[in-house]
Amino acid sequence: MISIFLCCSPRMASGTQEKQYTPSLLSFFLYNPSFGSREGEEEKKILFYHPSEVEKNEKIRNVGLCEAIVQFTRTFCPTKPAKSLHTQKNRQFFFEAEDSFWIVMVVRNPMVEKPNKDGRPPTIEYQEEEILDTVYGAVLRECYSMYKLFNGTFGRAMEAGGVELLMQKLDKFFYRYLQTLHLQSCDLLDVFGGIAFFPLDKMTYLKIQSFVNRVEESLSLIKYTAFLYNDQLIWSGLEQDDMRILYKYLTTSLFPRHSEPELAGRDSPLRPEVAGNLLHYGRFLTGPANLKDPEAKFRFPRIFVNTEDSYEELHLIVYKAMSAAVCFMISASVELTREFCEQLDGLVGPQLTLLASDICEQYNVNRRISGPDKEPQFKFIYFNHMNLAEKSTIHMRKTASVSLTSVHPDLMKILGDINCDFARVDEDEEIIVKAMTDYWVVGKKSDQRELYVILNQKNANLIEVNDGERAMDCFTTLKLSALQGVMTASV
Repeated sequence: MISIFLCCSPRMASGTQEKQYTPSLLSFFLYNPSFGSREGEEEKKILFYHPSEVEKNEKIRNVGLCEAIVQFTRTFCPTKPAKSLHTQKNRQFFFEAEDSFWIVMVVRNPMVEKPNKDGRPPTIEYQEEEILDTVYGAVLRECYSMYKLFNGTFGRAMEAGGVELLMQKLDKFFYRYLQTLHLQSCDLLDVFGGIAFFPLDKMTYLKIQSFVNRVEESLSLIKYTAFLYNDQLIWSGLEQDDMRILYKYLTTSLFPRHSEPELAGRDSPLRPEVAGNLLHYGRFLTGPANLKDPEAKFRFPRIFVNTEDSYEELHLIVYKAMSAAVCFMISASVELTREFCEQLDGLVGPQLTLLASDICEQYNVNRRISGPDKEPQFKFIYFNHMNLAEKSTIHMRKTASVSLTSVHPDLMKILGDINCDFARVDEDEEIIVKAMTDYWVVGKKSDQRELYVILNQKNANLIEVNDGERAMDCFTTLKLSALQGVMTASV
């Protein structure tokens, strides 16, 4: 099915004197209605509330309102309670993370401040329709997934230490995590929560697989391994949902704090060999900063995987050499010692340095073969629901704190709207939107894959965009380019 729309955005035509304010977090809280069922005990329902300095009665009032909204909507559909509430000034999002455990996020709508003449106060216009439920609903669910990665479920904390322990864990985690939540940077990629795969030739991929097998055989304590290069995934032994949230943590939090320049391949003067032994550049991103330091602490962060089934608690060891990083996961019941860390460093460091150099060399060769990069006439986002593969030429940089895109925010909004339309239907669909300034936006959903294309073709008409030979060549090129990111997972 093909749908066609014309889109005219008032923001694109707005005056330069106007001040625009992006979405911001007003409040974030978690409650359980069964904890304060008696009158006068309403405060017991509140397990966490941000900002904490809000007066107690206001907290109780806001939680009570959310509880009433959820209960009211359940009278119409008991199996599907409210997910969001729209008002002029803000948007509230509701998520039942676990049975009777509700998380609520309140976001202030973006607004425009328009100056008035004669010294009158400026006029504030709230842009209620600029916030997409799918985007911020996904952000809210991700907050819970990230908490669960490092703390396990709410139910586990209740079993271990009751409400007091759960509140301590919630306060410790969300106090820091919410400071990294930059809502103005959220877009369609947050809905997908996908994984960028690094494209490799078969021989290099087999080298990496052989490396993983050798390390896991030599260090039998290792239960799972994940291999990444340039913040893109190459190999993972985890289940998809676990790898998805771990990948998010690595690429938006851990790696940006430990960035370093890439070395220039096997012939680099920075990679000498002394007495036949390669001097490696490996180091721990989690755990000991310096193995030679007698005061070094050998504690690693713990993560929880398979929380829906067997529920495993693991040590997370992240080890990096140049632009290659390996995550080793070991049962939390094992005590990790200095000797183990020295053994891992001596075994993994030289091999990982060599592999990183090989990958870099192969990558540069492929770039030379493909020729110089040219500015394409189109930009795209691709997502595969089956293996979570994601590829974007729209995002120049995407982290938790910033989202630099090469297109106007209004075009990103159109992409989000198309995604909302796709979510409403099960069958394949194609949507074409004509935006301002000669932009065409095309979305295609087919066989659990979604492709979003932004074309800038002056004087192009609908027939040329939909059926023209140039447009067809564009889509062919797009699919081939997007599929390169999936090759790694299917070699």
